[in-house]
Amino acid sequence: MFPTSTDKQIETAYSHAKARYAAYGVDAETAMQRLAGIPISLHCWQGDDVGGFESLAAMDGGGIQATGNYPGKARSADELRADADKAFSLIPGRHRFNIHAMYAETGGKKVDRDALEPAHFAGWIDWARARGLGMDFNPTCFAHPMADSGMTLAHADPAVRRFWIDHCVACRRIGAAMGRALGTPTVTNIWIPDGMKDIPVDRMAPRARLRDALDAVLAEPIDPSHNLDAVESKLFGIGSESYVVGSHEFYLGYAVHKGVLLTLDAGHFHPTESIADKISSTLLYVKELLLHVSRGVRWDSDHVVILSDELRAIAEEIIRHNATDRVHIGLDFFDASINRIAAWVTGTRAMIKALLIALLEPAETLRALEQDGDFTARLALLEEIKTLPFGAVWDYYCLKQGVPAGAAWINEVKQYEKDVLSKRN
Repeated sequence: MFPTSTDKQIETAYSHAKARYAAYGVDAETAMQRLAGIPISLHCWQGDDVGGFESLAAMDGGGIQATGNYPGKARSADELRADADKAFSLIPGRHRFNIHAMYAETGGKKVDRDALEPAHFAGWIDWARARGLGMDFNPTCFAHPMADSGMTLAHADPAVRRFWIDHCVACRRIGAAMGRALGTPTVTNIWIPDGMKDIPVDRMAPRARLRDALDAVLAEPIDPSHNLDAVESKLFGIGSESYVVGSHEFYLGYAVHKGVLLTLDAGHFHPTESIADKISSTLLYVKELLLHVSRGVRWDSDHVVILSDELRAIAEEIIRHNATDRVHIGLDFFDASINRIAAWVTGTRAMIKALLIALLEPAETLRALEQDGDFTARLALLEEIKTLPFGAVWDYYCLKQGVPAGAAWINEVKQYEKDVLSKRN
């Protein structure tokens, strides 16, 4: 059993921490209030290893693969929702849930992706409404016979291209239905695996086809209070090592040109390249961003998020520039080698911790030092605040949000594994 702290212990530690932060001009209460208003979008595919619920034969995942065979993965939408409920019960704050089109519930009938409708996601919408959650959505442009060539919206065959255009059009309508029903706009994010394993001769033609296909996808006006469109780049993928049609430069230009959201995925760039530095640059030219927060390990982009320097830098950029209303924070990782609910909780709590640390930063003092050219004091203060007792504020925030503080949540996951997950074949 992992240790638990009494309410009194947590409150006493918080009282001391609050005073420490106040000495630096930081109000811990205000920081927690702001934190409670920042939603994180949890991704459904961590719960079932990116499997979905289609009745299609096993196919190439289009560069997406979950590794491991930890027992107890969700086998149905009901099981996946139950697992997500457990995860949400261990995460402080009110958040969102992000699903892919291949998680449709079609009542056992075969419905191809270009024919999906909002009715196929009614179960998800009802579940989210009952819990006060927002939802986000994604076309699934992989793991399908029409994606076997490695090309979808950029395919040279007009018929294949049309299929994927129709799928993405359907997904925008589904996203709008979700947003309308839940009273908060759905972010519908388009990512495609299109690329080539070896060196192409013509790099421009597929990109011109992708541009035109995206124009067709986005042609129908949709109320932004119901649906927001986003486009996501990637540096490389399995089977697209030498060339990706939807590069960062392509989508940055497209997002600026069309006024859609740009998606920055922390695992979709070079291993030493941080998306944190891209936030302030891109926000000068795009109205809003979508983040897919992941953890790249060498060339594997989708490890469970931890409280790393990179994660802290991402949170700092959002908070320092007061961009919480312009940056949508989503998670994107999938690990089948560990308990899947623990992966959700670990990653989400890490993201929220990073935001709390940023909110507890004496940003105005640091900014004034920088503007005055006192770089000595800026560096020294940045180092000193690293040891301030944010953990005591975090535990108090969890207590006030009604979720376990510290490592106590691990006990609940282990009990859920014993009671529920272990009984799944």
